[in-house]
Amino acid sequence: MTATLTRRDFLQGASAAVATALVVGYSPRGTLAAAPNGDGSLTPFVKIGADGQIAVIVKHFEMGQGTTTGLPTLVAEELGVELDEVAVEFAPSDAKLYANLFFGGFQGTGGSTALANSFMQYRNAGAAAREMLLNAAAQAWNVDPSTLDLSNGMISGAGRQAPIAEFVSVASTMEVPAEPQLKSPDTFRLIGNPNTSRRDNEPKITGTAQFAMDVQLPDQLVAVIKRSPRFGGMVASLDSSEASAVPGFVDAVTLPAGNGVVVYAEDTWGALQAREAIAVEWDFALAENRSSDELDSALLAAVNAPPDFVAKEGPGLEETSRLIDNAAQTVEAEFYLPWLCHAPMEPLTCTIEPTADGVRLHDGCQFTTGSHQALAAVLELPMENIEINTVYAGGSFGRRATMSADYTVEAAIAFALSGRSRPVKLVWSREDDLSGGAYRSAFAHKVRVGLDADGRMIAWDHRIAGKPIFKGTLFEQAFVHNGVDHSSVEGVADTLYGIPGQFVGLTDFNSAITVNWWRSVGHSHTAYVMESVMDMAAKASGRDPVAWRLDHLSEGSKDQQRLAGVLRLAAEKSGWDRPPAPGRSRGVAAHKSFSTYAAQVVEISRDASDSVKIEKVTCAVDCGMAVNPDIVKAQIEGGIGYGIGHVMRNEITFENGSVIQSNFPNYQPLRISDIGAIEVHIVDSRESPTGIGEPGLPPSGPALANAIAVDGPRVTRLPMAANGVRFA
Repeated sequence: MTATLTRRDFLQGASAAVATALVVGYSPRGTLAAAPNGDGSLTPFVKIGADGQIAVIVKHFEMGQGTTTGLPTLVAEELGVELDEVAVEFAPSDAKLYANLFFGGFQGTGGSTALANSFMQYRNAGAAAREMLLNAAAQAWNVDPSTLDLSNGMISGAGRQAPIAEFVSVASTMEVPAEPQLKSPDTFRLIGNPNTSRRDNEPKITGTAQFAMDVQLPDQLVAVIKRSPRFGGMVASLDSSEASAVPGFVDAVTLPAGNGVVVYAEDTWGALQAREAIAVEWDFALAENRSSDELDSALLAAVNAPPDFVAKEGPGLEETSRLIDNAAQTVEAEFYLPWLCHAPMEPLTCTIEPTADGVRLHDGCQFTTGSHQALAAVLELPMENIEINTVYAGGSFGRRATMSADYTVEAAIAFALSGRSRPVKLVWSREDDLSGGAYRSAFAHKVRVGLDADGRMIAWDHRIAGKPIFKGTLFEQAFVHNGVDHSSVEGVADTLYGIPGQFVGLTDFNSAITVNWWRSVGHSHTAYVMESVMDMAAKASGRDPVAWRLDHLSEGSKDQQRLAGVLRLAAEKSGWDRPPAPGRSRGVAAHKSFSTYAAQVVEISRDASDSVKIEKVTCAVDCGMAVNPDIVKAQIEGGIGYGIGHVMRNEITFENGSVIQSNFPNYQPLRISDIGAIEVHIVDSRESPTGIGEPGLPPSGPALANAIAVDGPRVTRLPMAANGVRFA
């Protein structure tokens, strides 16, 4: 698989490699367009060479979520060719051509949007190319194009057959259909096929796939950053004399902002060893100097005080409090959800090399526009003099997409300070990753629910406190309204449950600790609390947890119907209506996130020592049309594992502002043995595809917590292993 492409390379390569190529994409007006070999105004999505070779230009990077399979599947389906006949190339950095339609004029991947925002673009491009090739063949054979068919790279009909290569030249000169005829789902061979294999399996298995950490350029320097052990610390003094004895050491320079030291060496080992050898005195006057007990206490105090902001229209705090105070029953709980690190398998890294008129960035680049703009600003270069070569990324979970483009900026500064004459590869170690942010903020919740004498819910008071993600960033205008950062309250303020008298209050938590979106963003903590409290309220009312939830999804909206649908399906497939085997218990949770509906039932057992074993997770998911069911299943399984693994064991803790965790021995990822089985059921749907990379995570933790609470403690403080739960 080719994964190296700049816009200039693409257009030049198309004309140099073949005599004529059919390039199909979109014009600046947003209409379908085509041209021989493309031109400067065309957004290329599909390229067909004169030899019949097909390439799909993928505008979303690949971090394991399956974009290099999903988007080519759409083109291959509409074009009438096999998926393995389609080459894949990552799009160059050009927001005018390859913007994420959900991000405005910004090119990037995230928020489980890749397939959802590109679904029609790639289908239309493939269908347009098919019609143009058929029209070219019809002209050559003097027949009606409706009598012809394109399948497996061959055009047939009217008693004749020929490969598409024979018609590319003529097709490239034909008018592009404004609205090409898309194939009916009844005729799909690839879309929805559970046997479709990932396009990136082979290069990853054989080791030929290039990740950012694999990039090795001639004469490159390796740079690592010695960062403050406390967030917000500044360099007071630097002594690098001891580092001169380290083989390969080149230099150590204080960053211009004074927040760290960049260390250069001829190789990675030398850079890491030299970093250990240099002595830095830090000024912690403006740093975060609190330990975890102080941070936790401050968060919990915030949710026990009047909130700073009201996050949902409806009854006010005074009215809600009065209803709850006078309720026949009250359900009340306080939750603490810790700081969490993304910890992808491949730590952050990228390489900048000088070119004749600028630079080239080699990176598993998630927010392409952000990285491009950051390079232009730091290096004071025109955008057109910067190229971005996107390669594979070994995971992200949100970490490679930061609003500050933090590691790209570090690399650019390191390159500039080095003299710009040699390539510079920035490397983060695993320890850097765990101690350097940016984290899922710790959050505290306090919830009070009032029930009447018949067990019906009459009011819900929900307070949330945590550090906001979007405030103070370029995205603030879009995501912060009336002081409320939506990412802090999503999943609560917009819950699909029909909850009477719900008040939602938010208090921002201030700290120098850097935060960022983490897999499923706010839903990662709000679903845990919402679904735990829904279970507590069901128990207080004497109702079955599934029936209780369905009662509160009965208003009839389409959203509610789809969430109720996956809840019923998960209950059915898990055998919810039958008692579990002796010594076992089940918990359920359901949640909508990223326009996708997911419900899960977790079944656990306990051994003689009361240790918990997760026997099975049953998940039902409605993500619209499942383009690649095998990838949908894999993403749900991954989300469940990621979510459960973190609620079981993970937290980032602090001692006098310094992170205690350093590597996987004390920030343990999920083990394969932790979950006995995962069963995923995908709702058959013709709705447009929705997000799938993140929605498997939110229901997983609360479903486990609800299973534990059947015969054990109600876990309101995470992680579970540090708060009274033993796992087998």
